[in-house]
Order: sequence, then C-alpha cells, then structure tokens
Amino acid sequence: MFGYITRAVLCASLAFSIGAAQAETDLKEVNVITDGNMAFRVPAQVLVEEITKRTGIDWQVSPAAGASGSIAFRAASPADGIGPEGFSIRSAENNLPRITIAAQTRRGALFAVGYLLRTLECSMGQVVMKQAINTTQSPDYAIRGHQLGYRAQANSYDAWDEKTFDQYIRELTFFGANCVENIPFQDERPTPIMPLSRPEMNRAMSAICAKYDVDYWVWTPADFDLTDVEKRAAALKFHEAFYKECPRLDAIFFPGGDPGDNHPREVMPFLDDLSGILHMHHPKAKIWLSLQGFEGEKTDYFFGWLNDHKPEWLGGLVAGPSSPPLPLLRKRLDQRYSLRDYPDITHIVRCQHPERNLDQVFALTAGREPINPRPLFYAEIFAETAPHTNGFLSYSDGCHDDLNKTIWSGLGWDAGQQPRRILVEYARCFFSAVDAENIADGILALEQNWSGELRDNKGVPETLTRWKNLETAHPELQEDWRWQMLLLRAYYDAYQQERLARETSLESEACQELEQKAGRFPTEAMDAALRVLSKAKNEPVRPDLRNRILELFDHLYTNIKFQSSVEKYHAIHPQRGCMLDFLDIPLNNRFWLEDEFHKVLTIPTLEGRWERLEQLRTWENPGVGSYYDDIGSASRSPHAVRGEGTSSFWWVDNGMSRSRLSWLVTGSPVALNYDNLDPHATYQLRFSGFGDLKPRADEQALQPTRYETELNTIKEYPVPQELVRDGKLSITFDDVHLEGVNWRYQPRLAEAWLIKLTPK
Repeated sequence: MFGYITRAVLCASLAFSIGAAQAETDLKEVNVITDGNMAFRVPAQVLVEEITKRTGIDWQVSPAAGASGSIAFRAASPADGIGPEGFSIRSAENNLPRITIAAQTRRGALFAVGYLLRTLECSMGQVVMKQAINTTQSPDYAIRGHQLGYRAQANSYDAWDEKTFDQYIRELTFFGANCVENIPFQDERPTPIMPLSRPEMNRAMSAICAKYDVDYWVWTPADFDLTDVEKRAAALKFHEAFYKECPRLDAIFFPGGDPGDNHPREVMPFLDDLSGILHMHHPKAKIWLSLQGFEGEKTDYFFGWLNDHKPEWLGGLVAGPSSPPLPLLRKRLDQRYSLRDYPDITHIVRCQHPERNLDQVFALTAGREPINPRPLFYAEIFAETAPHTNGFLSYSDGCHDDLNKTIWSGLGWDAGQQPRRILVEYARCFFSAVDAENIADGILALEQNWSGELRDNKGVPETLTRWKNLETAHPELQEDWRWQMLLLRAYYDAYQQERLARETSLESEACQELEQKAGRFPTEAMDAALRVLSKAKNEPVRPDLRNRILELFDHLYTNIKFQSSVEKYHAIHPQRGCMLDFLDIPLNNRFWLEDEFHKVLTIPTLEGRWERLEQLRTWENPGVGSYYDDIGSASRSPHAVRGEGTSSFWWVDNGMSRSRLSWLVTGSPVALNYDNLDPHATYQLRFSGFGDLKPRADEQALQPTRYETELNTIKEYPVPQELVRDGKLSITFDDVHLEGVNWRYQPRLAEAWLIKLTPK
C-alpha cells in the first residue's frame, strides 16, 4: 500500500468497548472551546452549526472553559503521535462532560468534527454520547477527493450557488475528503441556471477550499493542437489570469487525452512552461498528468522524458479511463512521484466501471448518470485499485453519486472498514441515529435492485416497502435531498418493475392478435395489436407510484438542483441524469412494431403481408425444435456461455431509439451450446448485430448464405447436417476485433437463432 500514514491507532469500535462501562452522557449544554487558536475557529463553528441543524440546540464557541461541559480543541503535541491530517478525541466525565480534540491542523480538526457528527446521537432537542470516546486516527491514503466541476455538463453543480458549494464541500470533509477538483474553463456551453459566472464561481470555490483547508485542484485539458503557436501562447496567458484569481490552488491536472490528442513531446514542454507561471502565484502547487489515450510509443516517450528531466513541478500521474493499467504505471513511475486514481463513480453504463448484471430496463430508463448508490460494488473496486496508488480524486458530474463519494472517502480514510459501517455512519450523520441500521440496509437493498433480471427480482417490492416505512417514520426528513434521492430510487425501481410486467404481457397479447387470421385482413390484425400495445400509454400502470416519483423529482430540483429532465429542469443533455425524461419509455417492442406495421402496408400482396406479420409474431419463438437467444440478456440467452465481460448498452437517437430492444444491448458469448437436437434434421444459424462475425460449428468454420454487416441486420449460416448427428452443437467465434477502431464501431452480436428447417 502506498498510503502515507497508517490507519487509526485506536478505531472507533475499540474506543467504544473501552468506554462501555460509562452511562450515556447528555451534551445538551456544552461550550465549544478553541483555546484562542485561530486554526480551530472554523472547525469549532462548523461543529456548532451542524449540531444546531440537527437538534435545534445552540452550543456556544468560547475561547476558554466555563461552568458547563465542554468540547475543547487543542494543538497536538509530538507525544500525541498525530499526523498533519490526524486527530485524537478523548472523553471524560467528572462533574461535567468533557471531550478533548487534539489536531495539528484545521483540516485534522475538521475530520474530528466529522467523526463526532457520525458518532453522537442527535435528534431534535438532544445530543447524546452513548459511550465514551477514546480514539486516535490518521488516514490511510494521502489523496481523498472528488471532482465538482462548475460547468454545463454537470447535472446539478452548474445550478449551485456559493452557499451550496460551501455546505457540500464542508460535508465531504465529514468522511475524510481532503480535496476537490473544479473544471474552471473547459466546456463553454451557456447555461441559464448558473447563479454566478464561471470566473466568479472559480474564485469562490478556491476561497471555500481555503476556508476549510481543503486542497483545490483544477482539471485543465488542452483540446487544441499544442503545435499551434498562437493558441499555445493564448492558453498560457489564460492559465496565468486564472492562477492570479485563485486564493488557493494546490494542483493542476492535465489530461493527456479525453479530451486532447497531443503527443507527449508537445505536452511536456507545455507543462514545463506552465509550471513557471503557476509557481509565480502558487509556489507549492504541483502539476499532474494522465496518460489517457497514450499507447505504446507515447507512453515510452513520456517515461523516457521523465527519467531524463525528473521535474520538481510534477506531483505525479493520474490514472483515468483509457490510461495504462495502474500496476504498470506504479511499476514504471519513479517513486519520488505519486500516483492518483481517477475513478468514475458517476456513470453506470458506457463507462469505466459499468454496473454488472444490470437489467436493460434500467439502462433504458435510469440511463447513464442516474441516482446510483453502489456501496458494495465500489468497495470492491477500491480494494482492487487503491493499493497501487497514493489515493484518488473521483470523477463526478453531480450530486446523484453522493453516496458513492462517501464510500470512497470513508475507505480512503480507513481501508479496512466494511462498507456497511460507512452506510450506518452516513445515516447517523445525515438522517437518524435511531434508524441508522435500517437505513443502511435500505441502501444496500437499493443496490441489489439493480442486480440481475428485474422481472425475477422479488426484492424490489420489499425494498419499496422498507423505504415507505422509513418515509412514514421520518417526516422530519421529507425535504432532505439525500433522503429524497434514496426514496426516489425505491419508487422508481418498483414502478419500472410493474411496467415491465404489464408491457411484456401486452406484447404477448398483441402477438396473439396477429395469430388470429380467420376472416381478417392484415390491417385488422395490426390495428387490433396496436390497440393492445397502446394500453401502456392510455391505461398506465400504478399511477400512485408515478405521481410520487414526479413529486420527488420536483423536490430534488428545488432542494439541490438535480436536473432530471432537459425540458423541465434544464439538463444539458439526455444522458446527464435525465431519469424523468425516460420514466415511461416503452419496455417492450411497441415502437419497433409500430414502424414494422407501416412497412407491412407497403408490401403489395396479401400473402406477403401475412408472411411478414408471421415473422414479426414468431421473432422470439421460431417454432418447435428451434431456439432463440437474446444475447444481451442472461435470462433470455440460455444457450450462451458467458465470459467475464458485461453487456453493452447502446445509446441511439438520444435514448429514444425505436429499434428492437434486443438490438440495444449486446454481449460477447464465448460459445453457444445446444443439445437435444434432432440428429436427422437440417439446421440453420441466424444472427442479428453489426459488423463482421466468424462463427465455427464444432470447430468447423461456417460459410454464410446471407451476410449483412450494417447495424441491426441479419446473417445466416447453414449447419452441416453431420455436425448434429450426436444431438449436440457448439458454436464458437473467431476474433473479429478491429485494431485502432473506437469501441462504438466494433462488431457486436445481439441475437442468435438455431432454426430447424426440414427433417429428413
């Protein structure tokens, strides 16, 4: 592990066991004492303000002890064994309750305040210390932070005012975060909901970080050609003007790519020049670089340059998506430099850490950037990645991933703790000490809502019941935006499950209408099928759930500016948190069938129309002795042997695609295995997808009779009859990956059929 300080010398649980004999202590009347130390004035004020919010009790900040109990800050001595970010807390009870906090720095004292807010039991009119506290703690990892980019791209940050940023940055410190990263001038799209201009907010965020002794990082790419002399000079001047305006600036993060496409032979001299300007205004600040998009030659060039120059201005490397692997970076990077991870905690699909086993329903409705508490998942990612690093500063584009920020911050402070413990402390800090355990389990249940096929997930209605009970028990939290996000997910997930069941049934009914041919024309059959499909819109399921979801989205925009809709709440793009815009998108193939019915009307013959309708009706049911696999769905592809990869969810027509749903999620099976085949029958393989496909049947390469490579087209391959004489067939695939081609344009497989043709 490359953390720079050991974990807690005495963890909280040990501290509680030490003080188990002491009865609970009433802290309603205490003074918060700073001993005249200016470094502790802000932490003391934070403690007083946060206690007042939770309890209505007005503690007073005092330079010295009075007649009441006290919580006293003092400067740590060498004998305390406390690092620059650490703290100790000791409680004692004589005639009056006394709690002493020792810290070297304002930052360390703030972390102690966060510990108290997670530990004390607060409710209206009460502050109680249930057991004695005796703990000394320091963080495991040196870098523990989150990106809060004030720009149009964000789904909430761009609408925050200075007060909201101040409160949120303060609250990040409660779980040990020590840095935030702004995006000061990239992404110049206008937004009507920014309360301040970007230069004004850039200065304000810097000042907030200075107030709380939090490191202020900025993400500043060069999305232009660095060989352009005029643009290069203009960029340096632009940076200098920004540096002058910042009260505090600790680090510049320059992504090598995403965006940008400059060779390191241009990047490194540019950063060298940038460092001189930076140090004129912020002498201790460092520059960091990611190798995103750097491949073999570029990576080798960079490390060669680094070994030759060993610049003092370089803080280290940042490992972002598409960077070389963390172990390789750590191995090649000189030990004098640090390595920072840049984990994406904000997206669930088409991203660095996609949600595993996600049902397509949530990819369609919740989208790429939804409210996404993933505590167990990210604890696993942290355990895999963090030991190679000196810490992390996560990629976030809004408040929707607040719980994930807390998980990363908590593990960055104490990597050995269980994620559920962090959830309990999250609940104690922001919601209710009395119900903290139930709330923690409710959050874990929300994560499980997204694990596996939604139609079979019996936990979803149970999760809604749990959250409804919590909602009833805590009316005092009804305007709390964190609470509203968790409630919304419980309602949202249950609503989508109800819709899925209804719309799946409606599609089956529609197909039955197509089967009824006697005395009917194709137009009559299609009209009847459309009437059935339209019930999803005309007779909506569970309006009670839907209405509550609408209320919660409205509250979330009012309370924290979460932009769940482009039109209604000013989101910049449908992929940016727009859960409301996709709330009622069809969960069956209604759009596709509507379009196909229009095409049927262009077929000139009655026989041809009925033939096409029969193909549509039996698309997923090709007949007795034949088989169908929806490759992107684990439960609907029983013949697929799956590798380690996840399904790919495709973004088409801004999320409003009218394609078959099976074409919008694809997979990469290792094989398709069939048994119980008719040894005397003739079979044909059929596939839908995109690009090239090279299947083998029992290791024998197959030759197509139909080979279409455009998006959502068909390929067909006869199966040599001798291969099925044993009643079995195994289909494997040669590698058709295209080197140097973006992942969006790589071949993909959506559906597979093994169709029994004619018995011999």
